Amino acid sequence: MELSDIFEEVDEEVRKDKYSKVWQRYGNWFVSCAVALLISAVGYVQWQEYNFEQRAESSTEFNAALRLIDSKKLDEATRALAGLAESGTKGYTILAKFRAAGLKAQAGDSAAASEIYDAIANDDEINTLYRDLARLYAIMQKIDDGDTSELSTDIRKLLSDDNPWRFSAREMAAVLALRKRDRKTAKEYFKMLTDDPGTPAGLKQRASEMLQAIDG
Repeated sequence: MELSDIFEEVDEEVRKDKYSKVWQRYGNWFVSCAVALLISAVGYVQWQEYNFEQRAESSTEFNAALRLIDSKKLDEATRALAGLAESGTKGYTILAKFRAAGLKAQAGDSAAASEIYDAIANDDEINTLYRDLARLYAIMQKIDDGDTSELSTDIRKLLSDDNPWRFSAREMAAVLALRKRDRKTAKEYFKMLTDDPGTPAGLKQRASEMLQAIDG
């Protein structure tokens, strides 16, 4: 098979399958990361909020929304999260927005999910850690068909060596390069991931497999 043919297959899978095959292999790893992010966000709530009574009320509302999600009552859950996003304490407001955006993404409404993530990312009152996480999630929603110039700008904001989301941002930079048929840049970012000892194991393995596919 010619290198150009391999690249076409890689590019097609990235654009159309949205990493469905990768998800099948690494889904558990992503779930573990999601749980870790949720725990860290709850930690943010705990030190950010000092009105314990209000926090307890918001916690109850948030957990009730999660139970609705578990019960597949997604419309009710969406309404509950929207209410919490409007009237909850600050930490739980952020959690509610993230979870609401996640529901939109799971339902295939990337535009609505991106809108919520963008709103979080552009809110100066929110901790930078969570603004950058929202920016990363927005990029993931737009990576297939979003404006490439805007995506490049947003990705660059996450690539600094001290940004905790830099590894996922590098992967998105590589995917965007593939979309633009820039194999050289894609390989550079994938190689950065394979060479960096700090890259999470699952992400490093994906990067290695993509390098092998591109190189043939």
